[in-house]
Amino acid sequence: MTVGLLANENLPDPAIRKLRAAGVDVVAVAEEMVGATDAEVLARARREERWIVTFDRDYGELVFKKRMPPPPSILYLRQEPYPPDRPADLVLAVLSKPVLAEGFLVVLGKGRMRRRSLPLSNVR
Repeated sequence: MTVGLLANENLPDPAIRKLRAAGVDVVAVAEEMVGATDAEVLARARREERWIVTFDRDYGELVFKKRMPPPPSILYLRQEPYPPDRPADLVLAVLSKPVLAEGFLVVLGKGRMRRRSLPLSNVR
């Protein structure tokens, strides 16, 4: 399974570079969608079937509370004090077993992973 990512504006550049160096297809919001709303980012991720990688918890609210159609996966990284390239390591670990994240909101942090099934959408 090949996974494309849509990196939210808050993902540090060193992490994006590290993911790309590892061969991951990453579209960075900071490069292509500066100032886009969370809803616009969500729509693009869904349209292009990309996983969102973010430090922003609002995507969960958009999908679960506002019932916006979800992308294939959302990787939500907890705000923790780590080097700017460390988020790439967390994402690469998940990408090594994509079946664990496909169809889920995945919360990564403090050495653990939590998953919540994304709502099914009849728009897919």
